[in-house]
Amino acid sequence: MGKFIFGLIIGLVILPVIAIIYVGAGLLPIGANDAPLPFEKEFAGGAVYRRIDHLAPTRDISEFKAADYAAGSDVYQKDCAFCHGLPQQEAPPVAQGMFPHAPQLFTAKGTVTDDPVGVSYWKVKNGIRLSGMPSFEASLSDQQMWDVAAVVAQADKLPPEALNALKPPASAASPSAGPTPLPAKK
Repeated sequence: MGKFIFGLIIGLVILPVIAIIYVGAGLLPIGANDAPLPFEKEFAGGAVYRRIDHLAPTRDISEFKAADYAAGSDVYQKDCAFCHGLPQQEAPPVAQGMFPHAPQLFTAKGTVTDDPVGVSYWKVKNGIRLSGMPSFEASLSDQQMWDVAAVVAQADKLPPEALNALKPPASAASPSAGPTPLPAKK
């Protein structure tokens, strides 16, 4: 019985105190290029996917038209390509510096074509905390969010109109080349 009490004290008092000291001393790695903590990817990833699977809506996109995919491709080009890349293009520089890395949605490794479209819609609408994935609920209409979700869900079989809208911009000065710099302070 004494060993049990001792173990309980260790577990409930000493380990949390060690964790608080570790964090308070600034030892917790928080940089995007820091090595992840043990089990960090598994713990965070598991929590994200369980939550999304529980809350993602369902929708049949089989009736989406080429125009819906083209509209979704336009939204993707303006709001998503900066991190998630374009078909047959290298990963954008910003994506290479993120942790967790932004999946390149038009590559074999990063595609989400096996996810239900509602999962992609949920991610677009709500974002994913501490990942760099913002919520677009305030900036896109519900239809725009479904259109872009349909694009990534069907990335391997998009109509030509949608693929044309996903071509890289003609110049680096285009709006989809990245965020607009802030004006200099006076």
